[in-house]
Amino acid sequence: MTSGKRIIIATLIGLCCGIVCITLAGSGGKQLPGIIIMQMLISRTLMGFVIGISAIKLNWALHGILLGLLMGLPMALSSSIVVKGTDFTPQMMMFSTLIIGAIYGFVIEFFTTVIFKAKQLG
Repeated sequence: MTSGKRIIIATLIGLCCGIVCITLAGSGGKQLPGIIIMQMLISRTLMGFVIGISAIKLNWALHGILLGLLMGLPMALSSSIVVKGTDFTPQMMMFSTLIIGAIYGFVIEFFTTVIFKAKQLG
């Protein structure tokens, strides 16, 4: 069971993570295609929403990491396909995107549960 407060906070933090993700990915000097920008924004926002609605009973940190990995998987698979023009191999891009998904999941859960005190309801 979750509260509306938790869902809203987690979703908004996911949106912020999407903006950070776009900013970091675009800092290399190349212009990101619009579809990639939308994918990053939607993926991280959706990650926040799923973390907010999840009723899986785990430690908050493990919960965020696990859902971050799970929700980062589609983006990791697609990023390994479109890795042209970089120094990354497709495998490196997929693995790094998964790890970043776990980190964003942890960050979303940390801010939602620890900072804003919007814990899962019993």
